[in-house]
Amino acid sequence: MKIGILITGHPPDELMHMGRYDSYFARLLGNDGFSYDSWAVLDGEMPRHVREADGWLITGSKHGAYEPHPWIPPLEQFIRDSYAENVPMIGVCFGHQIIAQALGGKVEKFEGGWSVGHVIYDLEGEPLAINAWHQDQVVEKPEEAEVIGATDVCAYAALAYGDKIWTIQPHPEYDHDFIEGLITHRGKGVVPDAQLEAARTRLDAPLDRERVAQKMRDFFRKERA
Repeated sequence: MKIGILITGHPPDELMHMGRYDSYFARLLGNDGFSYDSWAVLDGEMPRHVREADGWLITGSKHGAYEPHPWIPPLEQFIRDSYAENVPMIGVCFGHQIIAQALGGKVEKFEGGWSVGHVIYDLEGEPLAINAWHQDQVVEKPEEAEVIGATDVCAYAALAYGDKIWTIQPHPEYDHDFIEGLITHRGKGVVPDAQLEAARTRLDAPLDRERVAQKMRDFFRKERA
């Protein structure tokens, strides 16, 4: 199964030695039945058609879904086209948000601030520990979206659109090393210092990345009419 990864952000320069975000997802999902191709959407690359891959994955980004970047409207149209043609799609963080926005939801900066580092989510009825790095979140979901994940401060942390789209606000692709790098190189002056330090204290806490990865694999592999 060929997964097309739509890259909507790049790591900080100091962390580029760890690879682009498409490589994070290839490592997370693995090669058992999957191959990967990538388009750097934020740099002007777009697939010609939704059938260029068997499934799509939209990455995270430092950008806001509501910001006036020229690459956002074509991406939103691609999301709607993919949805209409029943091509499975997964969105993570920004990907989660831009899919919701493209299908009629609303994304805003959360007045309550940031979610950073190790966070426990209720995902499909299970407590799962996943790394987070966001202030923006979906504040109004599309009508057709079912809520499948939440926290006390993020009501729409994961959404399912039938068997067509599965999205999640936190970052199963981020390990603790990458979060530590974000704390050091992207967080200062943006995220409150106390919250960054609290995130540092949780860098050794266990994560359920593989459990989330399996949910993603199962979603892509699901038999569809």
